[in-house]
Amino acid sequence: MRSQGPPTAVMGYTDRVSVAPGEECGLYVSTTASSFRVSAFRVGWYGGAEARLVWSSGRTPGRVQPEPYVLATTRTVRADWRRTLPLDTAGWPEGAYLLRLDTEDGHQRHAPLIVRSARGTGRTVLMHAPATWQAYNRWGGHSLYEGPTGAYADRSLAVSFDRPYDAGGAEKFLVYERAAVVLAERLGIPLAYTTGTDVHRDPSVLRGAAAIVCLGHDEYWTPEQRAHVTRARDTGTNVAFLGANTCFRRIRLEGGGQDGSGPGRTVVCYKSSFRADPCYATRPSLVTADFRSPPAADPESSLTGVLYEGFPTDAPYVVHTADHWLHEGTGVRPGDGFGHLVGVEYDRVTPGAPVPGLLEITAHSPVVCNGRRSSSDSAYYTVGSGAGVFATGTMRWVEALTAGSPGGGRDHGMDARTRMFVTRTTENLLRAFAAGPAARHRPAPRPNLTEVYKGTA
Repeated sequence: MRSQGPPTAVMGYTDRVSVAPGEECGLYVSTTASSFRVSAFRVGWYGGAEARLVWSSGRTPGRVQPEPYVLATTRTVRADWRRTLPLDTAGWPEGAYLLRLDTEDGHQRHAPLIVRSARGTGRTVLMHAPATWQAYNRWGGHSLYEGPTGAYADRSLAVSFDRPYDAGGAEKFLVYERAAVVLAERLGIPLAYTTGTDVHRDPSVLRGAAAIVCLGHDEYWTPEQRAHVTRARDTGTNVAFLGANTCFRRIRLEGGGQDGSGPGRTVVCYKSSFRADPCYATRPSLVTADFRSPPAADPESSLTGVLYEGFPTDAPYVVHTADHWLHEGTGVRPGDGFGHLVGVEYDRVTPGAPVPGLLEITAHSPVVCNGRRSSSDSAYYTVGSGAGVFATGTMRWVEALTAGSPGGGRDHGMDARTRMFVTRTTENLLRAFAAGPAARHRPAPRPNLTEVYKGTA
C-alpha cells in the first residue's frame, strides 16, 4: 500500500455494506487532493496474485467534505457526505472487494464492499463481519469501545456505517478475513459470499448451503443472525468458526442510510449500559447486552461449542488429538505446540456452559491472561442433522495463514511451520465441510471433555 498520508488526504465509504451483482451503490469521498481515482479489486487466488482489478474510474475531481457530526443521545458519529460518484457493479462477480482510492499526489486508502450471493445451495458460504468492523471503527473519535478521550465511559452506544473506516480503511477485513478468502478460492470449492448483516435480514443464502464459514473476528451478531445460522446447522449445514470471541455481543441493526436506503445502517450495542437500552423494559430479548448476560442470557457456546474467556494472551497452540481427521497430513503428534498461535483473544470449552451435544477437544493450550492461568480449546461437534461444527478457539488462526511469508502482515512471531500446520488443517476442514454434512463422511467426535478437564465444574 502507498502512503496513507494525513487523515484528511483521502477517505471514503459506500452507502451499502453489500450489493447484489449489478446493483448500484454510492461512493462518498473526501480528499484534500484535486483529483483521485477508484479501483475495484476482487480478492481471490488468481494464481497467487490474490486480487484482480475488475473496474476503475476515470480521474474524479476531489473535494473536502464537511466535518462529521455526533448524535448526542448515543454519541453516534455520522459523516453524511454528498455522494461523490455511483458504482455500477454490472459484470462484477460475487465476492469480497476492496475499493482503492488513489489521489493524484500519491496517497491511498481502501473501502470494503461485498458483492453478495443470492443462493448458497451446495456451496460454502463465507460470512463477512461488517458489524464487527464498524464496532471497532474509531473514525470521527468514537467507537463502541472508546470516545475522544480514549475512555470507555464516553464510547458510542450505536455506530453508523455512514462514515469511513479508520486507519487504511479496511483493516479488519485485511487482518482477519482476506487470507481465508484467498485460501478458500485456491481450493476451488463452490463458494458464496454474504455478510452477517445480510443474514440478519434475509437468511435465504444459507438454505441448502454445504457450510458457513465465520472468519477471524466475528464478535457482533443480532439474535436473528444467530437464529438463522443455528437453523442452518440443524438442517445439515456445517459451520466453521475461524476466530475467537464469536457471537459474543448481541446487537440491533436500526435505521436506514442517509438517502433513506440500505436498512440497518446503525449498529446498536449498549454493553454494560444495557439498562439504558430503550428495549430493556419492553423487549428483553433484543437488549444489547452480551449474549451470555441478563436479561435474556443465551451463552454463545450453544452454537460455537466454546465460550469466550479472555484478552489479552499470547501462548503456544497445543495439539491434543493429533489423529483427528482435521490434522491429516500435518504430521503432528500429541503435545506438539505452535508458538504465539493462541491470542490475542481466546475461547475454551467451559465445563457447565451449554453445549449442543458431545464434542471433542482437538487442541488444549495452557494460557495466562491477566495473571490468571487457564486454557484455550479448539473443539469439534456434530448434531443430529449430520452437520459438523468446528471452532479454532483463537483469534490468530486466519492471521497464521500468512505467517512467516513475505507480505504476511502482523504474524505476532508465528513462523512458517505454524503457517503450514494451520493451512493444511484449514484445507482439511473446508474440503470436508464442502462435501456435505460432516457426520456422514467423517469420523464422529470422540467426547473427551471429562478427560481433558478431569471433571472440573
